[in-house]
Amino acid sequence: MAILSARRRSAAISVAAVAGLAAAGVGLAVGGASAGTVSGSLYRDPSSAVVRWVAANPGDSRAAVIRDKIASQPQARWYANFNPSTIQSEVSSFIGAANAAQQIPVLSVYEITNRDCGGASAGGAPDLNQYQTWVSNFARGLGNQTVLIILETDSLALQTCLSTSELNARNQALTTATQTIKSANPNAKVYLDGGHSTWNSANDTANRLRAAGVQYADGFFTNVSNFNPTSSEANFGRAVISALNGMGISGKRQVIDTSRNGGAAGDWCADDNTDRRIGQYPTTNTGDANIDAYLWVKPPGEADGCRYTAGSFQPDLAFSLANGAPNPPPTTAPPTTAPPTTAPPTTAPPTTAPPTTPPPAGNGCSASVAINQWNGGFTASVNVTAGSASINGWTVTIALPSGAAITGTWNAQASGTSGTVRFTNVGYNGQVGAGQTTNFGFQGTGTGQGATATCAA
Repeated sequence: MAILSARRRSAAISVAAVAGLAAAGVGLAVGGASAGTVSGSLYRDPSSAVVRWVAANPGDSRAAVIRDKIASQPQARWYANFNPSTIQSEVSSFIGAANAAQQIPVLSVYEITNRDCGGASAGGAPDLNQYQTWVSNFARGLGNQTVLIILETDSLALQTCLSTSELNARNQALTTATQTIKSANPNAKVYLDGGHSTWNSANDTANRLRAAGVQYADGFFTNVSNFNPTSSEANFGRAVISALNGMGISGKRQVIDTSRNGGAAGDWCADDNTDRRIGQYPTTNTGDANIDAYLWVKPPGEADGCRYTAGSFQPDLAFSLANGAPNPPPTTAPPTTAPPTTAPPTTAPPTTAPPTTPPPAGNGCSASVAINQWNGGFTASVNVTAGSASINGWTVTIALPSGAAITGTWNAQASGTSGTVRFTNVGYNGQVGAGQTTNFGFQGTGTGQGATATCAA
């Protein structure tokens, strides 16, 4: 796979050599200079769900593949439970283990009030005052060495359930959270939510990042809620950085989640339908000055919440993601065989966006709609795909089920709120190249399942 070629330069480093360096207290940088602002090896969590499963199931026919291609790799530890009284000690323990290994831990904070707009990964702090208390306690456990903080997936890309006052309050909460973390540990690298390359536009994303205080952060992360190719995310990141530079905000970097973007087509809730593959293995050696790291933020094998409970580890999902993937370069020690004495924190990674639809034959366009339903409401993501010729402007007509009503729209203009609703493009997404896809979405009350979409250019 071409995206692995830059990392194979380090393949001559043996596992034994790595273990020896770690025992000697030497921090190991993978393949030399990293090009971004982060260098060094990433920390592999010895108590992750996948490591525990491998240890408990040595005779399973899937175990070797899962062990070698997933459990061997550093992944993010998610902090998704509202536990203000214990979060400091939990973080301190995790950070202490990573510091002892001379490696860089990745922590995903997923605690914002009204997270996922009440969807499959709903939860978070009861209110933003309690959120700030939780963040302050979290930050006190971070120590003083380099850590990577993925701050609140989907908190900026998904805002349709928020009123203007709620959005302003969230932006202030994220700004304060960033400043709190940086004040507690000046060596912490904090990244805010940049969505992904097939969600909001680069300019819109930059504006959202600015409103949420990216000037105080180190940059932004993308692709945690999708599985777009690394090249697409890198191009998107460059456009976001350019837009931020135009706003007078310079020096920001991107991190990209590559945990499941290694190819294969499939349903929008990809992990739960075993049709994706792991992408580039985690590393800080990106070779790109704009990108600090390729990370596995969404742990491979942990479900999105479609067929299985969100955050639960499913070996069939992990095996499908790993099966057929190239072997990783030997830069990390093999997984431990003894299961940990404590269970890892429950994670609730966000649900994913829908895939690109096949282009229609001839001129014109096609549309497909994917519904994320929860009790009393839903979000819908709609793909608009041009045919064999580019289009300049589109209209999508969606027939909603009886009782469903639209409460918010993004990346389109809506005419009507119930029954048959017409959506037209906004200025930046009306032009779609031949065979290419753009996306818009909406949120509603009632049941969205059964909605149908047609497109006219």
